[in-house]
Amino acid sequence: MKIWQATGPGRENLRLADIPTPSPGIGEVLVRVKAVSLNYRDRLLIENNGYSAFGLPFTPCSDLAGEIAAVGAGVTRFTTGDRVVNNFLAGWIDGAPPRVAGEVPSFGGPLPGVLAEYVSLPAEWLVMSPTALSDVEASTLPCAGLTAWTSLIELGGLVPGQTVVVQGTGGVSLFALQMASGFGAEVIVTTTNASKADRVKALGASHVINRAEAADWASAVLEATDGRGADHIVEVAGGANVENSIRALAPNGRISLVGVIEGFHSSFPSVPAIHAFATIQAVFVGHRNGLERLIRSIDVTGLKPIIDSEFAFEEFHDALARADQGPFGKVVMVASNH
Repeated sequence: MKIWQATGPGRENLRLADIPTPSPGIGEVLVRVKAVSLNYRDRLLIENNGYSAFGLPFTPCSDLAGEIAAVGAGVTRFTTGDRVVNNFLAGWIDGAPPRVAGEVPSFGGPLPGVLAEYVSLPAEWLVMSPTALSDVEASTLPCAGLTAWTSLIELGGLVPGQTVVVQGTGGVSLFALQMASGFGAEVIVTTTNASKADRVKALGASHVINRAEAADWASAVLEATDGRGADHIVEVAGGANVENSIRALAPNGRISLVGVIEGFHSSFPSVPAIHAFATIQAVFVGHRNGLERLIRSIDVTGLKPIIDSEFAFEEFHDALARADQGPFGKVVMVASNH
């Protein structure tokens, strides 16, 4: 079978290799991978030699949709032909997140990634795909979809009538926009690309703030909400941007800290946070039960993930290049056996 491997730092050391197709062991299933979606995390690990800590060669990417090709002994959760997606944090069913030697056991590091034609996995690490979505669409759920769902619904307790701010038009942000709008919230989107304003409004945004024209986007949020601020902010940038999120919060407001685009260290003024009785909840994707609830909601509501572009597995480098360009939605690689 074909499999992508990182053999060193940088994209120049990504190789498409041939290895034997694995066989499922006891409690495992063999998944024929149909689609793999890209995340910002994948690019970070590639560019910063992150995979070397896990042992090279290492298979990148964390999010798959596929089909059960074979089942190992003792598996009752799935049968051959079932359509599945993986849970990003392997083995986390519910409750507190697991840690193994200080690491959360996530796909694409420290666990091997999924950019291969077949993967053999414990059946407990997978869930049934939504019947309403294609494999390409379903592949966007394990990280981006579940992160937005965990932030707003599982932990955030979003209710109709609240105001939600989402930042940019990446995968997590567009999922958060659609979910919040679908739950009856008023959604404000910040962006630096004026051409995307109409597209986010079509997805349910009530207001769009162009940060290229209004660098002080926190004041723009306050103006759009008659001075009250936002009840929930999905913070995908991190770094110094958290200060603006604090200033844009309504009393008892909540920030879901999910991203590190502007850096791995965040700072904010304590007094405005204290005055707002702010809650800052760090979110690292979510557990399997949450993913199953997200999937049930999709089959009921008809939410459709936004796909920016599709590439063949062999076009991994092109997919990464597209992800660099600030896509509107998710970049997905599609297997030849799709």
